[in-house]
Amino acid sequence: MAVRLRASARTRMFQSRVRVAIRYLSFTCMRRQQTLEFITMPKNIKAVPPQQSSLKEMWGGKKKLKGAALDASLSPKEEHMEVDDVKSETENVKHEDSPPRSEEMDVEQSTSLTKNVKRKESPPAVNDAKLKRRRVVESDEDEDVKSGHTVSAKPSSSRKQTPPKSQSNGKAKKVAEMEVAEEINGGAAASSADEGEDEVVSEDEELDVDGAAASKNAEAALSRTAEVDIKGGWKVGEPVPYAALAHVFSLIEATTKRIEKTSLLTAFLLLVIQRSAKGDTKSLLQAVYLCINRLSPDYIGVELGIGESLLIKAIGESTGRGNATVKADLKKEGDLGLVAMNSKNNQKTLFKPKALTLPFVFSNLRDIALASGQSSQAKKVSIITKLLASCQGFEAKYIIRSLEGKLRIGNAERSVLVALAHAAVLAEKGKAGKKWSQEKLAARLTEGAEILKAVYSELPTYDKVIPAILEAGIDKLRETCKLTPGVPLKPMLAKPTKAIGEVLDRFENKKFTCEYKYDGERAQVHMLHDGTVSVFSRNSEDMSKKYPDLVEQLPHCFKENTKSFVLDAEAVAIDRITGKLMPFQELSKRKRKDVKVEDIQVCVCLFAFDLLYLNGEPLLQKPLNERRDLLREHFQVVPGEFDFAKSSDAESIEEIQIFLEESVKDGCEGLMVKMLESDASYYEPSRRSVNWLKLKKDYLAGVGDSLDLVVVGGYYGKGKRTNVYGAFLLACYDSDSEEFQTICKIGTGFSEEVLQTHYDALKPLELTKVRGDVKVGGAKPDVWFEPKIVWEVLTADLSMSPIYTAAQGLVEERGISLRFPRFLRIRDDKAADDATGPEQIAEMYERQVLAQSKGGKKKKGADADDEFW
Repeated sequence: MAVRLRASARTRMFQSRVRVAIRYLSFTCMRRQQTLEFITMPKNIKAVPPQQSSLKEMWGGKKKLKGAALDASLSPKEEHMEVDDVKSETENVKHEDSPPRSEEMDVEQSTSLTKNVKRKESPPAVNDAKLKRRRVVESDEDEDVKSGHTVSAKPSSSRKQTPPKSQSNGKAKKVAEMEVAEEINGGAAASSADEGEDEVVSEDEELDVDGAAASKNAEAALSRTAEVDIKGGWKVGEPVPYAALAHVFSLIEATTKRIEKTSLLTAFLLLVIQRSAKGDTKSLLQAVYLCINRLSPDYIGVELGIGESLLIKAIGESTGRGNATVKADLKKEGDLGLVAMNSKNNQKTLFKPKALTLPFVFSNLRDIALASGQSSQAKKVSIITKLLASCQGFEAKYIIRSLEGKLRIGNAERSVLVALAHAAVLAEKGKAGKKWSQEKLAARLTEGAEILKAVYSELPTYDKVIPAILEAGIDKLRETCKLTPGVPLKPMLAKPTKAIGEVLDRFENKKFTCEYKYDGERAQVHMLHDGTVSVFSRNSEDMSKKYPDLVEQLPHCFKENTKSFVLDAEAVAIDRITGKLMPFQELSKRKRKDVKVEDIQVCVCLFAFDLLYLNGEPLLQKPLNERRDLLREHFQVVPGEFDFAKSSDAESIEEIQIFLEESVKDGCEGLMVKMLESDASYYEPSRRSVNWLKLKKDYLAGVGDSLDLVVVGGYYGKGKRTNVYGAFLLACYDSDSEEFQTICKIGTGFSEEVLQTHYDALKPLELTKVRGDVKVGGAKPDVWFEPKIVWEVLTADLSMSPIYTAAQGLVEERGISLRFPRFLRIRDDKAADDATGPEQIAEMYERQVLAQSKGGKKKKGADADDEFW
């Protein structure tokens, strides 16, 4: 018995020791495994070797682990920890304020720190012109940032990496989280070598496509042709299906990244070029026009912009729904395009309608835009109903948006130009059948984009540019497309300046001239070889019918040796008896249409200040002093009808001050100061250039320039203002994102008569809900308006604001607002999308800060030219 007990005790002791040994071995293996996977790096330690710097390199990624033999040896706890590691960066973005966890937290942070050390260690990518970056922003505009070099990230100095605080809405956070998750899980992104510091660059820098970035865009476009194509595609020579364009629009709308938008559009335009029949230029032309939501060049005047009530009626008739139901859906969705798409897709049909094609949609949109007369409304509804009856998928959404006049996909025209140039170069490469080196491709793409932008700025009509690209090639575009009388070019604009001293600093040791800045309307006057005279506004609108007196009196103003010309001038109201100049308000009293010479009460004098074309020769690339000499040589003064802008080649502060005061006494706004010699004085169409500066008397005490802002909301008046709007919400316009950004509330500068006038003009524009393209922020007006009316406003100061959204993200994540804004006048000559842009507002704010600090480092590009390009 005793022997059995001793044997039993020895057995139990042996089993106990075996269990202890197994536990020790198991624990040791687990710790070694965890050490390999989740090694924690102390601060400032040397980076880990490359082979241990990435879990994906060590273990083959999350997906490869699944089902592998290694999984069999891992405990459930270890598997849980591994999953947490893969998700750690996403969790940090989602739960930056969550309480610390013990073991899981250590695992996550050690991994995060390892990644940071690895990022610092990774060498710069020589051939990578654009690295993927991400940022959490307040708005939905979460874009990729272009860079030409790798920016290394510093290792974290704390246990937890805290992302930047953001007041973003849910949608912005979701976008950021999706990007983080995509990067971690290896979705569409590159490897961890593509990561870098969070960085914000301006839109101009991002769109200034250099060789390497252009090459990347081309690679992306070539790889995405299948993505932008519709199922089954379409054969060479067949009309382009409208479904293909709608599909591309949906892809472009789904991304906020500018480069991605451009690559998608490039891929689509490349398909259109490749599948067009020989000699077919209309397919590409119509595709480009629909991408910029136009049907013709600006000066032709064929415009969309159908009223909301008419579209609601057409949607109701097409889908069998009542107008009240459609209106209720609009109030809920805030987008009539979405309402149309949902209504159409929920409608049951007996048979599939015939597919829409690009030529069919384009011709019907033109018919709608050109319809006029008594039965025009019924005709428009009939055509829209017919179009909607054939819509499938996304088509109804974008047809209705086109008819409204806003696609809302964030696709600026300059992006379309770059995409068109790249598509043309890639098509040429494919046609040649030769392999180009990366360097040659990058150079050709950059050169192509620069050629197209330069040519289009001189001849802004796709009707002539696109056929020339397809027939002669982009290399010969400069030879075949030049400035032509009858086709207005976008005017050159001036930068505002606050002091005469700034003028002298800018033009130091250079010749310049000062001209009167007349208080009138910009007029570009063209005379063709056959003697036809046309007058165009700064927006390329044909004003010949508004100014028949100018057209009639112009033949007396030029000499016999002048056969054709393009003049840049200012049309100013004038008292013919006294010769005194009248303010702009007098000019705005003139009728805009069907003006008869005998009925004109406000006379106009034309003050010419530049000559852009003369007797078959463009003069844009000639210095200003030569252009001015040719102007005075070929034209003559006719008192009260035609004169040259008064100028002075002053050089000292005293002379400029005297000339400025003289201009104000003569009824002008101030002075225009221009470079006179060298290539810096060339005429730069569609640019706001630092080679032209405007100096108004108001600027000397203010922020530097008045702003043209759109009225988007109103506040009910109190007291004497009870029956009218007492204050108004104003917004600037971002042409890139196609949205209005709120900037201030204005309630000063109005008399009772002016308030009544504003009420009468704005009352018909009231909306039940804010439009989807208005970025509201924290503003809460009593009523919303259709963004149509533009006001010129002066402000005492600019400040950062958590309420308004103007220029949000350009200076910092808060928006910019106006302090003490004052109403000056209504800008009848400007459309809503011609309002001041956020870039100009951000620049004004930066100049103000610079002036207040009396020095400091200027941001890159602060004096760069802007506007269209």
